Amino acid sequence: MSHKVLTIGIPSGSLFDATIDLFAKAGFAISGSRRSYRPSVDDPELNIRLLRAQEISRYVEQGFLDCGITGQDWIAENESKVEELAELTYSKVSAQRTRWVLVVPEDSPVRSVEDLAGKRIATEAVGLTRRFFESRGITAEVEFSWGATEVKVPDLVDAIVDITETGSSLRANKLRIVETLMESSPAFIANTTAARDPWKREKMDTLVLLLKGALAARGLVGLKMNLPSNELKNLLEALPALRNPTVSPLAQENWVAVETVIEEKTVREIIPRLKSLGAEGIIEYPLNKVVY
Repeated sequence: MSHKVLTIGIPSGSLFDATIDLFAKAGFAISGSRRSYRPSVDDPELNIRLLRAQEISRYVEQGFLDCGITGQDWIAENESKVEELAELTYSKVSAQRTRWVLVVPEDSPVRSVEDLAGKRIATEAVGLTRRFFESRGITAEVEFSWGATEVKVPDLVDAIVDITETGSSLRANKLRIVETLMESSPAFIANTTAARDPWKREKMDTLVLLLKGALAARGLVGLKMNLPSNELKNLLEALPALRNPTVSPLAQENWVAVETVIEEKTVREIIPRLKSLGAEGIIEYPLNKVVY
């Protein structure tokens, strides 16, 4: 008897490694080359399809995929009619949103969007850029760029619209941001028909729960320790981050076990303070998921 399957598209390219890592922390092992269209996964109820992020929302809308992960920017670029189930804020280098920005050379006389009336702009996000200029009542020539867009100014075009996370590449190429068109994060999206199917919707909601739990665990670690009971009040007063730890009595009289979740970056400061309060057997451990 055949089993039910959910077909999901995940992005190749720059988001591939971060997405595979996110799924691994959520409990799903995806294996195969980044060039493979059909990577394998250790869940028989999932079919994985590896596609360019730019294409995923179109295939979800058309029903070739039940769901997928792609950028909110590409959903907007394609004007895809899909259901967004969750925003998943992660990227290849950071936990911040990416930005589509209008950019010119540092020494360009252009200071505002209006200064680009009648000028030529290169970008991969042609629809997004055209609609932006139309919304401002500005006529400009927008052309598609196949990549390496930042090298085209000022010799080939007057400005570009490009995507950035930190802005370091723009600065390295002596470029200046004039305006931000939109901010974007990856999103978990669903085909509207698939989202109404009870089994598929439950499976998608489970995936979203686990993926969001994996994201919530970023930068957090678990700490547990044993502590003399008479020092517990001092511990809570000295460490506000531990206001609501789990406290359990130990078999050894007048001792308790304390367990909590804190930011990893604070551990190096907290552990010496714990030790000074008499804590013993301090254990730090990584977290894959935190589900609220």
